Amino acid sequence: MLDKLGGIALSPDALRWLHTPEKLKSELISQINAAKHSIYIAALYLEDDEAGREVLKALIDAKNRNPQLDVKVLVDFHRARRGLIGHKGDSGNYLMYRKANAETENPIDILGVPVKSREFMGVLHLKGFVIDDTVIYSGASINDIYLHQNEKYRFDRYHVIESAELARSMRQMIKTYLVDDIAVCSLSQDKDCETLPEKNDVRSLKLRLGKAQYKFESTSIGNRVTPIVGLGRKKNKLNKLVVDMVSQSRQHLFICTPYFNPPYILARALAKHLRDGKRIDIVVGDKTSNDFYIPPEEEFSTIGALPYMYEQSLRKFAKRQQWAIESGQLNIHLWKHGRNSYHLKGISADSKQHLITGSNLNPRAWALDLENGLLLQDECGAWKDSFEQEQQHILEHTERLYHYSQIETLTTYPAPVRKIMTRIRRLKADFLLRRIL
Repeated sequence: MLDKLGGIALSPDALRWLHTPEKLKSELISQINAAKHSIYIAALYLEDDEAGREVLKALIDAKNRNPQLDVKVLVDFHRARRGLIGHKGDSGNYLMYRKANAETENPIDILGVPVKSREFMGVLHLKGFVIDDTVIYSGASINDIYLHQNEKYRFDRYHVIESAELARSMRQMIKTYLVDDIAVCSLSQDKDCETLPEKNDVRSLKLRLGKAQYKFESTSIGNRVTPIVGLGRKKNKLNKLVVDMVSQSRQHLFICTPYFNPPYILARALAKHLRDGKRIDIVVGDKTSNDFYIPPEEEFSTIGALPYMYEQSLRKFAKRQQWAIESGQLNIHLWKHGRNSYHLKGISADSKQHLITGSNLNPRAWALDLENGLLLQDECGAWKDSFEQEQQHILEHTERLYHYSQIETLTTYPAPVRKIMTRIRRLKADFLLRRIL
């Protein structure tokens, strides 16, 4: 039972909320500048753009001030070695890493993790900026839009936890299962002597990562945090935790996900939760707030069909649960704020248990990507008001759905989208696509 799940003891004042991407960037740079012993960063990518270069410079400057500082940056191997979608040629982020390390006296470790042999089969979706005894946890990666460097931003969640034991546990897991693995390699090697991991080592990495776990000094009483890591469908503790939170919730769930496409077992648990007379609030991004949305006036590409596919998944779920929408048990909130995008993830149950995670709660996260999360248990109610304030902040730019018919149908979509989605349905490929999206 979740109430008895062990975790790391936390004092009520050990947890802070940042709320905005500007505050995330400020906190991250400040913590890097003040680091004394170690900096471990795990993210999908550290982008070659203005914000990415600023963070990378801060890391290198910190290392130059203190050459003994243990700096490890881990990003997805495949994502780092390709350019942005639609860009051709050799333009991956690893070129920036190579150049930056070549120009400094004290290089830092920037490592690529090939979770699977191909990017579409699974990526490093592990999250956490672990700096000395502080953990900054967010689903955000490092680039202009996640850190709101310019006009547009990508909305996420941002929490700061002061805990020497949590920081030690997260560092140790990263070092044991990622840094020290034979398939994980430096992304800043000189071109003339570059050595890449063997294919067999990459193929077998998923088996080794499937055994990854956080080890820590545990308690089952009081306010605490439990770090959890998961990969694959079988014996995935993070997936099990999500289902347990839904099934064991007694009153109310507050769920954030950018792309509504829940795995069957989760969709079934949500439906049962409603049938049992309990309430659910789901905050999901409007299709125009999706990373891949392409406005009708711009040139269309195939990737632009993704937001529409997610929207149809949401429409299907809302139609099945229309009775719960009408009774007030199910509240679906669509987030939209100009041309900005939405990237929030997580679950709160009964204002007592709060999962902050990078998992999108979809089939891809459930089976393909390496994911992690932190379960915060609020036994004494010290964080209740702060989490409710965060939820109100999340709901600020949302519109509640009162009927599934408010969601557009295929017939109203732009012609290129209709063409692609009709072809997908004709080939009966939608079932396969939902499992990798």
